Amino acid sequence: MPNPTALRRRLRPLQLAVALQAILLWVPIEKLFLDEIGFDPMTVGIMTAVYAAMVPLIEIPSGVLADRWSRRSVLLVGTAGLAGAALLGGLSTGVPLYLVSAMSLGVYFAMSTGTLDAVVYDTVLEETGSSDLFERTIGRVRLVESVSLVASSLAGGWLAGVLSLRSTYYLTVPFMLLAAVALLWFREPRLHETGRPESLRCHLAQTARILGDRGQVLPIVAAIVLAAGTTSLLFEFGPLWLVALAVPAVAFGPYWAALTAAFGFAGVLAGRVRLDSPRVTAVATVLLAATGLVLTTGASAALIVPAQVLMAVLTILAGIHLSKLLHDAVPSTVRSGVASGVSALSWMAFLPVALVMGAVIDGGGTRPAGWLVVATAVLTGVLLVGLARRSARPARSAVSEPAACDEAAAELVGAR
Repeated sequence: MPNPTALRRRLRPLQLAVALQAILLWVPIEKLFLDEIGFDPMTVGIMTAVYAAMVPLIEIPSGVLADRWSRRSVLLVGTAGLAGAALLGGLSTGVPLYLVSAMSLGVYFAMSTGTLDAVVYDTVLEETGSSDLFERTIGRVRLVESVSLVASSLAGGWLAGVLSLRSTYYLTVPFMLLAAVALLWFREPRLHETGRPESLRCHLAQTARILGDRGQVLPIVAAIVLAAGTTSLLFEFGPLWLVALAVPAVAFGPYWAALTAAFGFAGVLAGRVRLDSPRVTAVATVLLAATGLVLTTGASAALIVPAQVLMAVLTILAGIHLSKLLHDAVPSTVRSGVASGVSALSWMAFLPVALVMGAVIDGGGTRPAGWLVVATAVLTGVLLVGLARRSARPARSAVSEPAACDEAAAELVGAR
């Protein structure tokens, strides 16, 4: 019988770790710090592209490693990457070393994104016997993360004013060490060890076969890539709209707090807003288009900030729903690998977009760049509508594990 209380109790150490990882005191003032050490919009785009390029190189191997070794250990490696990013960022006096910091941040993203969702999904399955509570459970994790991000954004802006921009980087490191302790306290699920392919080649082949499933998985993957890309554009380039409006530095803390609060709003709405309904997804698509158009108008910060926050809530909420659809279609033995593969595809797609975004803002400002945000947001909504319409049809079962793996391995060998 499902036991939500036991589920919440078991996930507390993981939620604590996520909360501590989200205490990133340097994030709200990063763009100001980058300007101080010699960055411009083009080099900001290059920096974003650097860690966007790092993630796909590491993420798929990390996901397979999590499936075959320990998901908790992979999350610990990611936490070390986050600590390294903060430390190297604080030591930076120019572009080169900060790019190394960005690479360390890429290690964190690669090790945590797909693996964290897989851990939560399998924990829900072990404790309740179904995935029905996944959206609300991962929503609570996002809520905890959001509260921590908002608090640290406000604190980071205040500390930067009282101390210095650089100090916020150094003060972040101890929280990452505490996050590692919390992860060691967490008891990870073991579903992925049942029926796990013995051969690494077989494991990789099954992962590739699932990712290439055009009928069931590929539309979900495309929607995840677009939703993640839109969210990344807002968080990586959104502050530049305020820079262009010459907003005072003191406003960046509250602004970033509002933007990161989107994770909390989406977490509260997850499992409650029916994104499997075509009508609901159609309304969401209209809202995505409307908020995107605000970014093309040169409006004041009083309109830009709410538009960015609402769009972020919608894309994060879409990501949570799409994550459930993906995990429902994937066996536990390769869940981290598939989720990490999808996340890697998201970063690979975001890489050229980040470069284009930086070049457009550098050459023409934020207004023309807003059209790129409109395009990715509307395409996300269109795919959500399509998936909602498909949800009324009979669902296919998840890909079978041993047989599918054997067949995929044979196909992989044959392709050579």
